Amino acid sequence: MKLLIVEDEQKAAAYLSRGLEENGFVVDVAHRGEDGAHLARTGAYDAIILDVMLPGRDGWSIITELRQLEIETPVLFLT
Repeated sequence: MKLLIVEDEQKAAAYLSRGLEENGFVVDVAHRGEDGAHLARTGAYDAIILDVMLPGRDGWSIITELRQLEIETPVLFLT
Protein backbone atom coordinates (compact mmCIF):
# COMPACT_ATOMS: atom_id res chain seq x y z
CA MET A 1 0.00 0.00 0.00
CA LYS A 2 1.13 3.53 -0.76
CA LEU A 3 0.32 6.13 1.89
CA LEU A 4 0.60 9.91 2.11
CA ILE A 5 1.30 11.56 5.45
CA VAL A 6 0.62 15.30 5.64
CA GLU A 7 1.94 16.44 9.02
CA ASP A 8 3.82 19.64 9.86
CA GLU A 9 5.40 18.31 13.05
CA GLN A 10 8.51 16.66 11.65
CA LYS A 11 9.11 14.27 14.58
CA ALA A 12 5.54 12.96 14.41
CA ALA A 13 5.75 12.56 10.62
CA ALA A 14 9.09 10.73 10.89
CA TYR A 15 7.75 8.43 13.63
CA LEU A 16 4.63 7.54 11.61
CA SER A 17 6.57 7.12 8.39
CA ARG A 18 9.23 4.90 9.95
CA GLY A 19 6.68 2.67 11.65
CA LEU A 20 4.62 2.27 8.51
CA GLU A 21 7.66 1.61 6.31
CA GLU A 22 8.90 -1.04 8.76
CA ASN A 23 5.56 -2.77 8.21
CA GLY A 24 5.84 -2.80 4.43
CA PHE A 25 4.06 0.40 3.43
CA VAL A 26 5.42 2.87 0.87
CA VAL A 27 5.15 6.35 2.41
CA ASP A 28 5.40 9.88 1.06
CA VAL A 29 5.50 12.79 3.52
CA ALA A 30 4.57 16.46 3.13
CA HIS A 31 4.99 19.07 5.87
CA ARG A 32 2.92 21.91 4.38
CA GLY A 33 -0.73 21.93 3.40
CA GLU A 34 -0.24 22.97 -0.22
CA ASP A 35 2.50 20.37 -0.74
CA GLY A 36 0.23 17.68 0.68
CA ALA A 37 -2.67 18.80 -1.50
CA HIS A 38 -0.47 18.65 -4.60
CA LEU A 39 0.74 15.14 -3.79
CA ALA A 40 -2.81 13.98 -3.01
CA ARG A 41 -4.08 15.38 -6.33
CA THR A 42 -1.29 13.94 -8.46
CA GLY A 43 -0.30 10.70 -6.69
CA ALA A 44 -2.06 7.38 -6.51
CA TYR A 45 -2.43 6.73 -2.77
CA ASP A 46 -4.32 3.96 -1.01
CA ALA A 47 -4.86 6.20 2.03
CA ILE A 48 -3.93 9.63 3.36
CA ILE A 49 -3.04 10.51 6.94
CA LEU A 50 -3.86 14.21 7.18
CA ASP A 51 -3.25 16.69 9.97
CA VAL A 52 -6.00 19.24 10.55
CA MET A 53 -3.75 22.18 11.46
CA LEU A 54 -1.10 22.75 8.77
CA PRO A 55 0.93 25.73 7.60
CA GLY A 56 -0.53 27.34 4.49
CA ARG A 57 -3.68 25.23 4.22
CA ASP A 58 -5.67 23.25 6.73
CA GLY A 59 -6.64 19.63 6.34
CA TRP A 60 -10.34 20.45 5.96
CA SER A 61 -9.72 22.55 2.84
CA ILE A 62 -7.56 19.79 1.38
CA ILE A 63 -10.20 17.09 1.86
CA THR A 64 -12.86 19.42 0.46
CA GLU A 65 -10.79 19.98 -2.68
CA LEU A 66 -10.07 16.28 -3.11
CA ARG A 67 -13.75 15.36 -2.85
CA GLN A 68 -14.72 18.11 -5.31
CA LEU A 69 -12.20 16.58 -7.73
CA GLU A 70 -13.86 13.20 -7.07
CA ILE A 71 -10.73 11.80 -5.45
CA GLU A 72 -12.17 9.30 -2.98
CA THR A 73 -8.95 8.18 -1.28
CA PRO A 74 -9.69 7.23 2.34
CA VAL A 75 -8.43 9.85 4.83
CA LEU A 76 -7.48 9.48 8.48
CA PHE A 77 -7.38 12.85 10.25
CA LEU A 78 -4.83 13.69 12.92
CA THR A 79 -5.96 16.28 15.47
